Formats: sequence, C-alpha cells, structure tokens
Amino acid sequence: MKKGIIAAISSVVGVSLGACAVRKSMGDELCKYKGYAEKHMSLYLMMNQWVKIKQDNKSVSKYLEEQGFKNIAIYGMSYAGETLFNELKGTKINVEYGIDRNPGTIYMDLNVVSPDDDLQDVDAVIVTAITYFDEIEEMLSEKMNCPIFSLEDILYEL
Repeated sequence: MKKGIIAAISSVVGVSLGACAVRKSMGDELCKYKGYAEKHMSLYLMMNQWVKIKQDNKSVSKYLEEQGFKNIAIYGMSYAGETLFNELKGTKINVEYGIDRNPGTIYMDLNVVSPDDDLQDVDAVIVTAITYFDEIEEMLSEKMNCPIFSLEDILYEL
C-alpha cells in the first residue's frame, strides 16, 4: 500500500514535469519548484521507510547478501546515496564505486564516476535517484549486464 503511494507520487512528479514542459501558462519557475517539491516528498517518504526498517532491526546489507550480491555500485550520490554507502561500510557488501551526473562535486571516500564513463562490472546497481529510476535503468541497461534496483523498491521489500 505505502509503496503504491510513493510510486504514485513519483508518477505525479514525472507527469508534472512533462506538463510543465507543455504548458507555459504555469510559468517556468513555478513548474521547477513544484517538481523539486514532489521529488523531495518522494525522497522524504523513502527515507522515512528506511528509518522504520532500521527500527525493525532489518538492513539493506542483509537483504543484498540474501540475494547473493557482494559487489555493487550506487547511482545517485546525494543524501540517499551517501547514506546507503555509509550503511554498507563494514558489511559483507562492497561498494565498488558511485555513479553520479556530477562526479566532480562529490567528496567522499569512494570513487565516483559519470554515467557516461565506462562502468566496471558489478553484481548489481542500486539507484537512489528514485524519481528518475525508469530513465536511469534504461540508460544503465544499455551499458551494464547486471540487475538494476531502485533503493525504494528494496526498502519496501524488507
């Protein structure tokens, strides 16, 4: 049920952004800020689900281990990506690298590359940029031969 709510919000974000591109009557600035608000609401709900999972003593690392993944990449190295990276430190899951459209702006103890670079083979990619998951999955699928998951989907499966 809750996953459906977040999926619906993510869909609304996509539709709103598309509608803003077509309808100039709303004004470019209003559309931009509406898109940001909807994107951040989706991220807030996902992060809230993550807290609930932690409170139930469940973890993303255990889930990934049970799925047989050992070496992963994280797409989207903003707040959620950094949080996922930190959660996986010291576990059996090795984060090989991060992927971000702006790798030069990411300062952390992890190699972060552009999605346009040659991407090293991993067992799976976890996408934290949940509002753009479909586009990211399509783009990565053309470059990589591994499962690509939305962090949101993982959190609602736990």
